[in-house]
Amino acid sequence: QVQLVESGGGLVQPGGSLRLSCTASGSIFSSLAMGWYRQAPGKQREVVASIFRGGTTNYADSVTARFTISRDNAKNTVYLQMNSLKPEDTAVYYCNAGYSLRGHYVPDEYWGQGTQVTVSS
Repeated sequence: QVQLVESGGGLVQPGGSLRLSCTASGSIFSSLAMGWYRQAPGKQREVVASIFRGGTTNYADSVTARFTISRDNAKNTVYLQMNSLKPEDTAVYYCNAGYSLRGHYVPDEYWGQGTQVTVSS
């Protein structure tokens, strides 16, 4: 069983930055692959970024070069640094604990409660 708690969302102007955090408990964090997802109103949840236990990262095309995922195993925390934010980045952001399979991130059943990110002037 894994519990995930996100924080760091808020309202930011276009071009601004935010850093989301997700702290995990209940499992050996360093053994987990972690992912960030987002869901905008009326849209399906989509993967934004993932990081495997060895540090390999992957990003959705829409956020490459703007977002950075990282992890601190000593703090059981995964981060999502979001720069150059656009209105289309507005969504509820969720973190997920999953695993890697043949180089791809596979989400497991463990999700955080979500944190709202709103990009607007």
